[in-house]
Amino acid sequence: MFIQTESTPNPATLKFLPGQTVLGVGTADFPSVDTAGKSPLASRIFAVDGVTGVFFGTDFVTVTKADTVEWDHVKPAILGAIMEHFQSGEPVMEGEGGGTGGHAEHDGEDAEIVGQIKELLDTRVRPAVAQDGGDITFHGFDRGVVYLHMQGACAGCPSSTLTLKMGIENLLRHYIPEVLEVRPVAV
Repeated sequence: MFIQTESTPNPATLKFLPGQTVLGVGTADFPSVDTAGKSPLASRIFAVDGVTGVFFGTDFVTVTKADTVEWDHVKPAILGAIMEHFQSGEPVMEGEGGGTGGHAEHDGEDAEIVGQIKELLDTRVRPAVAQDGGDITFHGFDRGVVYLHMQGACAGCPSSTLTLKMGIENLLRHYIPEVLEVRPVAV
């Protein structure tokens, strides 16, 4: 098994490509070791000293490290953990077996606007940020303000504010006049 790695715009995060499906559907975010219980793979990666976050996409694993640790010291152990997991035959996720679509539910008078927001996120934004090892999902819409949740490499990325304001906000405002602003949320 050969696992490729790619850098991301977030220097604390690396994208690992195992060359096979990680999650069949959606994404899964593990922002801390406490959230990794339902994933044998995430638990195995968190066992590497210095790992602070794990995120799964359809064909990649994004790992975030502590600032006090260098990639040269943790990358080999993370590669080993991913390789051991896929060779073990254990599932990536226990129970339901897959990730989530990620978007929060929203109905009511703004349902049509929210549908347009989610459609633009799914077709224009999410594929682009997945290339960088992350995901951005809809969290809410209130009085012209869109609230988005940043995951994987996007969470804590130095360029995430620029991505939100100059990229996503401009895109949404261009296509949906009701959108006035985009803000990040921590879930």
